[in-house]
Amino acid sequence: MKETFLIIIAYLIGSIPTALLISNKFFGIDIREYGSGNMGATNAFRILGPKYGTIIMILDILKGMLAVSLFYLLPYYLSNELERTNFMMALGLSAVMGHIFPIFANFKGGKGVATLLGMLIAVQPIVAICCVVVFLIVLYFTRYVSLSSILGAIMLPISVLWIWNEHELSYRIFALLVAFIVLITHQKNIGRLIKGDESRIPILKHRDRKKNKTIN
Repeated sequence: MKETFLIIIAYLIGSIPTALLISNKFFGIDIREYGSGNMGATNAFRILGPKYGTIIMILDILKGMLAVSLFYLLPYYLSNELERTNFMMALGLSAVMGHIFPIFANFKGGKGVATLLGMLIAVQPIVAICCVVVFLIVLYFTRYVSLSSILGAIMLPISVLWIWNEHELSYRIFALLVAFIVLITHQKNIGRLIKGDESRIPILKHRDRKKNKTIN
């Protein structure tokens, strides 16, 4: 009963529409009516700029971390590592579902990547670092956040199943489920990437200008 209550709280934490609140407060707009119509950090970067996009991304990451930390409210889980980790994953996934389908924003949210990252940092920080490194490398060379997110998510099962060869079934299911969620929520992006229509975020422009100047 207590676990169910905390999982609901985790969902409500994930449902906090950070991008919507900030776009409305500082720009007087509903970010879902611009760009991709998404309430995630990527669309925030495009519409609100790097400063507010970064703030929204950090807040969304913190949502995942805060939701997972709810396990501290049940002392039983402090001394049982396996059950604690399973409960942490349940809390984190509930927050991710809240971000994707937020009750406070008519169930129209973001794609959950930043909240997933926050969850992963809280559950498995070493694996999270591996995923972030892949994300940043892909982003540096392509400036496609969607492609970076997809490949970063795919790195999760690769890390869990092959690099660390984790034998615990719940870890394996969790890793595959996270990658599946990211692929499902990025279906439209995958289509645009294939067609060459996907937007790049406005970062590293200085690098591109230098590269173009060198070529010319």
